[in-house]
Amino acid sequence: MAVISFKCPNCDGELIFDPSSQKYKCEYCASLFSQEELDAMRPGQTKEAEANGQEPGTTEDGPAGQTEARDESGEAHDGEAVSYTCPSCGAQIVTDATTAAAFCYYCHNPVVLSGRLEGKYLPDKVIPFSITREAARKGFQEYISKKKFVPKAFFNKKQIESLTGVYFPYWHYHAVLDGKLQADARRLRVWRVGDMEYTETKHYSVSREGQAELDNLTENALKKANSKLAAGVMPYEFEKMQDFQMGYLSGFLAERRDIERQEVEGRMQGEMRSGAERLLRETITGYDSVSVRNSGFTPEKEDWSYVLFPVWTLTYKGKNGKIYYYSMNGQTGKVYGELPVDYGKAAAVSGILAAVVLILGLIGGYFL
Repeated sequence: MAVISFKCPNCDGELIFDPSSQKYKCEYCASLFSQEELDAMRPGQTKEAEANGQEPGTTEDGPAGQTEARDESGEAHDGEAVSYTCPSCGAQIVTDATTAAAFCYYCHNPVVLSGRLEGKYLPDKVIPFSITREAARKGFQEYISKKKFVPKAFFNKKQIESLTGVYFPYWHYHAVLDGKLQADARRLRVWRVGDMEYTETKHYSVSREGQAELDNLTENALKKANSKLAAGVMPYEFEKMQDFQMGYLSGFLAERRDIERQEVEGRMQGEMRSGAERLLRETITGYDSVSVRNSGFTPEKEDWSYVLFPVWTLTYKGKNGKIYYYSMNGQTGKVYGELPVDYGKAAAVSGILAAVVLILGLIGGYFL
């Protein structure tokens, strides 16, 4: 399996993807490179790679601007760890079965385990990080400052430093459906003549036919991802999705999917049909009540994409052993948190407030 490290053409330092510039940045000489610039540095090899059916910018020795080491340990089975050799220092990198990008523990060199993202596991699209680490830290501190009873250990310097950028895998679904809907509707008219009240009820049989287009349905594709963490930072600006490039992962962690399309297809198609029925139902207006009798939808077009979405995330193990999560959408900055509570601090504040109320009551009673 290939273990790739992206190298600066100027100084041979590590390149990482820079969210602020949307380019590859060298941490040593501060050079910036676009994917096109890296490809252009090896034009002959790029054309040869394209002729051989490889990904643009890739040669037999690895993509432009990359160094590559190969590991013979094979793929891990579910739940097993597997080790790879760091192409920079030769140390062993140990990962689990779904990790696709990581860091070397010894030299901190970012590496991409490209073999984890080949063949059927090659993502179709990616939303690159646009929130920098510094911006993510600032957003975390602002969020925590509004929470009065969070333990100090949750927002100390060491904890903040553990804020990590991770690409999580999702299934993304787009569909166009032809649909029919039949419903029973009622229209009421009430009037009075003297002391008599009359009610007229008219019944209607209503039908609708049309085409519904539903886009940007998403489903988590990683079993070990906390479902609340994944859903809490939605939505993304899906129109800014990019074609997947391995370089987007450099400098971040990344997970490979372990939930296949067949496992989520039925549920997502059910959501699709419910959404299409709702759209047709909303076209029935002018009645006092409407009850859908039956509906049917036939997919005219379905597009499935395997995508990676960016999340800044932080975890904290409370005194009760529970794991708490904080996450930030790596594109929009939307935050979600399931935070611990320092009950001692909360009780102290409650006690102080109770004492203040008691003293004020006694003073008020004295003057009365």
